[in-house]
Amino acid sequence: MAERTLTRRELNRALLARQLLLERVRLPIPRALERLGGIQHQYAPNAYIRLWSCLQGFRRDDLTRALERRSVVQATLMRETIHVVSRRDYWAFAVAIRAPQRAWFLRTRKPAPRERDFERRAESLRELLADGPRRHDELVEIAGRSWGMVGPWLDLVRVPPSGTWERRRANLFETAESWVGPEDVGVSDARDTLVRRYLAAFGPASQKDLGLWAHLSLGDLEPVLARLALRRFRSDSGDELLDLPRMPLPDPETPAPVRFLPTWDAVLLVHARRSGILPEEYRPRVFSTRMPQSIGTFLVDGSVAGTWKYADGRVDWTPFHRLGRGDTREVADEAERLAVFHR
Repeated sequence: MAERTLTRRELNRALLARQLLLERVRLPIPRALERLGGIQHQYAPNAYIRLWSCLQGFRRDDLTRALERRSVVQATLMRETIHVVSRRDYWAFAVAIRAPQRAWFLRTRKPAPRERDFERRAESLRELLADGPRRHDELVEIAGRSWGMVGPWLDLVRVPPSGTWERRRANLFETAESWVGPEDVGVSDARDTLVRRYLAAFGPASQKDLGLWAHLSLGDLEPVLARLALRRFRSDSGDELLDLPRMPLPDPETPAPVRFLPTWDAVLLVHARRSGILPEEYRPRVFSTRMPQSIGTFLVDGSVAGTWKYADGRVDWTPFHRLGRGDTREVADEAERLAVFHR
């Protein structure tokens, strides 16, 4: 059977649907995070704002309580960045990316370090953390400022209240074995889960897109893709796109409501470029050396139409182009709702 070619507009609506941006839904927070493939959480309010844009009735305390109850975990995962994921997904993600992270770390350090040195330092830190969480400053005092370099050899999580809306600096650490529980998945199953989560959250997507998101090589991914039952499509530029069976592909004319996104949102990153959610002419205005933390954006009809920031009790928004009267009113209304969420 000939592979179906998907237009940019079809890919846009597919990504919006899977990222819960076509309509707010009622889901437990851990299940929502699994649907989204986790949320990049470099800046502590990010996951709160993203879930507010996705879930009906979401309140800030909901995520803080989930972190406290350990149904949700905050840790450095894909692309060596902080993510919020479900407890069920944590070990699968950590195990899936562990070996490539270690190899990349050793390969990019000059002069080349010895892996055994990192293993010893990781064991020393594990002993320091045996009695419970430690603050960043304590770890620096005891183990030196380079203690974080052992990350690929010691699975750590960030423990609340750090990294929450109320205390935004993520500076309290615990071993994953103590906070989440013992590692419970092998590499093959872990990578199967990782690939399924990505395709369910961001597909249809190319193998290259998947590798960019997970920071895995094509060699790492090929055995996984050979094991999974997949649908195959083509983009309008001819690239092969992979997907899971029975995943939603909405009508390209499905209305897309105004949505506000936090900084560094995953739908704007390079691995999701195929969807056109961030028009390329606007990319330098969202990600630039002048704004290393990125900037909040809002969507109109499924693509970035401007930026926003919260200050003095209100959300100020700036469009990149002239908006119609109806769109302007919808953006203003959503901005007011977001301001109330902040207060």
